[in-house]
This record gives sequence, structure tokens and C-alpha cells, in this order.
Amino acid sequence: MNGGGWSRFNIASVTAGFAFLYLPIVLLIIYSFNASRLVTVWAGFSTQWYVTLWHNQALLDAAWVTLRVGLVSATAATVLGTMAALALTRYTRFRGRLLFSGMVFAPLVMPEVITGLSLLLLFVALGVDRGMMTVTLAHITFSMCFVAVVVQSRLLTFDRSLEEAAMDLGATPVKTFFAITLPVIAPAIISGWMLAFTLSLDDLVIASFTSGPGATTLPMKIYSQVRLGVTPEINAICTILIAIVATGVLIASVVNKRREVQRRRDEQAAQRA
Repeated sequence: MNGGGWSRFNIASVTAGFAFLYLPIVLLIIYSFNASRLVTVWAGFSTQWYVTLWHNQALLDAAWVTLRVGLVSATAATVLGTMAALALTRYTRFRGRLLFSGMVFAPLVMPEVITGLSLLLLFVALGVDRGMMTVTLAHITFSMCFVAVVVQSRLLTFDRSLEEAAMDLGATPVKTFFAITLPVIAPAIISGWMLAFTLSLDDLVIASFTSGPGATTLPMKIYSQVRLGVTPEINAICTILIAIVATGVLIASVVNKRREVQRRRDEQAAQRA
């Protein structure tokens, strides 16, 4: 093909890459509707395993713990990560900035085993009983840095003249933040929340170190059962989680798109005025 077009090699490479990433997920979803209890033998379409899952109290309890931990930790991590990004972007010179920046972004490169073990030793030293609270704190610790990276990248391209114009018109710094800054960086904040929530749902290693009785997360429960063999109920609950995450990503994309369109309209209206 001509330069700039797609060659057969490029098409084959992209197809193989997408197949490697998404074909296992598609197979998992398909076999969650398998009538056979043998997950590798197709015996017809059936939704019986979703009904069976509804009566599997252990998996449902683990899923409920995971959702609660994910919602709380993602919200707290988003608030703290946004504040950290604002501090690193707006206050370029303050004592301890290098140390603060290193502490914020250290979990990005720290192995999960080290993070989990260090948090476990901290909780043991403080005499804190391990449970859902310790898992939530651990997830806030490692997911906050991802939010900070996403929000900071948006703040670096933010036009500060909008804030200066608002304050010149009499707006206080707090009102300027909520009326000007927050709506502009809202897509990045939403993306950071979704990323933190997904990381919390996916975590196994850190939760294994910091959880206790009554705080078994869904990845831990699935891992303990998979070692004895994959069951159709696991395929069913994984399919439900995929649907929840996909729906959340779709909603976030639509909201971000609408905000971006509205922002462009407002900028065009301001330029015309």
C-alpha cells in the first residue's frame, strides 16, 4: 500500500494484538452462559450459573466488600490525588517539594509485594486490626499516585489566564477554583476516579497482605477457588464485573465528551464576545 496507509503486516499485527488482549475475555463471557459445569466443554446456552451465583453467599459477600472498598478508596484517592497534583503544579517552590513529589509517585514504581508488606508491618506496629478499613487505606495509598499523575497532566496544560480573569472580576480563590478550575479539570478527575476504582477492583497482592477476617475481597476469593479449578460461577461473576467496568467507562467517556464539547462552545462564545 502507499505510504501512510495500512500494510498487511500492520493489520495483522494489530489484529493479533487485540485478539491476544480481548479474546480471553470474550471466551470467558461466552462460557459463563455454558450449560455444562465443565468450563471447557460447550453444552448449549444457559443462564443457570447466574442463578447459582445469586445463591453463592461467599462470592456475593466478597463482591460486596470489593465494591465498598473500591468506591470509598477511589473517592478518597481522587480527593487526595487532586490536592497533590494542585500542590505540585501551582506551588513549584516550597521546602520539601522533592521529598513530597517522591512520596506521592513512589507507589508507581514500587513492587506491590513491597507495598503490601510495608503496610502490613505498619498496621501491626500500630496495633490496628486488619479488616476492610486497612484494605481501604492500602488501596488509597497506592491508587492516589495514579490520580495525581492524570490530574497533574491536565493542570500543566491549563490556561491560568481564565483564573486570573475571574479573580480580576472579584471572585475569591475558592470561588475561582469551584467555578473555573474544577469544571475544566473535571474530565481528568473523573478519569482518575475510574482508574483508581478499577485498580482497587483488580488488586490481589496488597489486599492479601492487609485484609483480615470478614474482609476477603473478590480477587482473593476467586484466586483461592481457581487453585482448585475454575467453576462456571467464577465466569459469571467475572462477566458481571466486566459489564460494570465497561458501563462505567462508557458513562465517563460520554460525560467527558459532553464537557469537552461544552467547553469548546463556551470558548467560541467568549471569543465572539
